[in-house]
This record gives sequence, structure tokens and C-alpha cells, in this order.
Amino acid sequence: MVAATVAAFGGLGCGGGSKISTKTTVAPSEKPVIKDATREELLDKYNLYAQNISTVNATVVLKPTTGSKYSGVIEEYHEVKAFLLASRPASIRMIGQAPVIGTTVFDMASDGETFRVSVPSKNKFLVGYVTGEFNSSKPIENLRPQHLLDALLWPEIRKEESVLFEEFNDETARFYVLTVLRGGYRTEILRKIWFDRADLQVSRLQTFAPKGLLVSDVRYSDWQPVDPPQAGVPVSGPVTTFAHNIRIDRPHDDYRLDLQVTKIVLNSDIPVDRFKLEQPTGSELVNVVPSSQGEGTKQQ
Repeated sequence: MVAATVAAFGGLGCGGGSKISTKTTVAPSEKPVIKDATREELLDKYNLYAQNISTVNATVVLKPTTGSKYSGVIEEYHEVKAFLLASRPASIRMIGQAPVIGTTVFDMASDGETFRVSVPSKNKFLVGYVTGEFNSSKPIENLRPQHLLDALLWPEIRKEESVLFEEFNDETARFYVLTVLRGGYRTEILRKIWFDRADLQVSRLQTFAPKGLLVSDVRYSDWQPVDPPQAGVPVSGPVTTFAHNIRIDRPHDDYRLDLQVTKIVLNSDIPVDRFKLEQPTGSELVNVVPSSQGEGTKQQ
């Protein structure tokens, strides 16, 4: 039976028969680059990057998108030029300006415990706790400065953490994946780190909450050399490149944020007062409480 089947397939390629396959030879110059690395090499590469970026000073083009095909409504917002500062362990400040006219659209900051957001067009000043869960009926209001900090300043993988190692291939690329596990009563996924085997750069960083909830899915591309902290001083040290295209997906916050970096300086000295955001005079204070406690309460 097997012999008959093989003979039948073989006969299709002979005199006058229809071919069931075609063969295409790819030129050596067109073959995708595939690099090899071990689990330990990738751990060292990731940790070297995480440990050696202390501050980020960047100018970016920001484009938010809210909703999805699952929610039934997708809303795209205009691009905004933004000035972004981030510093370990948990400080971030970002000021967004409208194109051309340069007026401030928003000003947001976080110290790791509380976030503050000023929206001049609405004359409102929002304050809330970083760890709270918020489910606004308007997804754009779920955007928090801490979400950007987590995408820019990666957490180190500690020696005591369990890390799995695997390969993943699809039609477009090949990857290595490190899966960091959360211990305790039940072992769960904490983080997945994807390395593109074309250059071994991090291409994706997924973060999971308990019970496997995907809270953040960040994609990185267009890695380029970084600017020196001071003019005329060459970049030195282990970190010399930075992703200039970053997409932050927050599926349960129902929004996506695309960042295109136009200027970036790493590890420069940033004064502490540049992260302070005070309430503008005459603005309305809005205390944002977690969704489990009801809607945000307002206080003049």
C-alpha cells in the first residue's frame, strides 16, 4: 500500500503528469540571518541592558489608539509630540504638545506610588494610586505614566527566579523566548521576553498578572545608536542602542500607544525637581479611585 502511494506521487512528476510542488532557490544574499544564542547568553544580554540604563531623556512622537475589534469601536487620536523623562527606580514625566501650535495637551508624572495628570483643555488635574485598577468608559483615560516607565526601564531578572528557554518560529521570523516564572503557592508566568534571532535584540516584552492575565504587550523595533549624554562625548559602556519604534498594548485597559523616538539620551543627570508636577492654579482636582470603589471623586 505504501509502495503504491509513493509510486502514485512519483508518477505525477513524470511525462505529462501535473506537478504537485515547485522548488525555488533562494540566493545566499536573500537568506534571512539566523543567529544562535544560549539561555545564559540571552539572560546576560537582557540583564546587562536592564542594569545599565538609569535614566531616559527622549523626544517622541506619540499616537494613541483605543478600542479593538473585540470591543467593536476603534478610535485613533492625532499624533502628539512629547518630551519624556524617566529615572530609576520609578520616576517618569511626560509632556505632550499639539502639533504646530505647541500648546500643552497633557502633562503627566508618577513616582511609583501616585500618578498626576494635568489636562489643560479640560482644566482638570487627576491624582490616583499607581497600583489601582481603573476601567474608565473612555479607554484613553486609562493611560498612566507608569505604563510607559515599565516599557522603557526593564526590570532585572534575579538569579533566584526560574526562567524557561524555548525557540519560536513563524512565517516571518525566528525567535528565542525567555519565560520568567512567578513562584508561590502556584507557579505562573510573570514575563515573556522575545529575542529576534536576526540580531538577538529584544523584540517583544509581555507582562502577566496573576491567573495568566496579559496586562502589557510591548514590541520593539528599529534599534539605533543613542546620543551621548554630553555633546562631543562618545557613547561608552554596554548600552549603545535603543529601540526607536515602540508599541505598547494594554489589552485590559483597551488602548495602544505607538512611540516613535526622534531623540534619545541615556544615563544623563536629570534633576529631581523635573519630575515634580504641581496642580495648576484654578484647575479642578479629580481624585481617581479604583473601579472597585466606584467612579473618581472630585474635589475643588
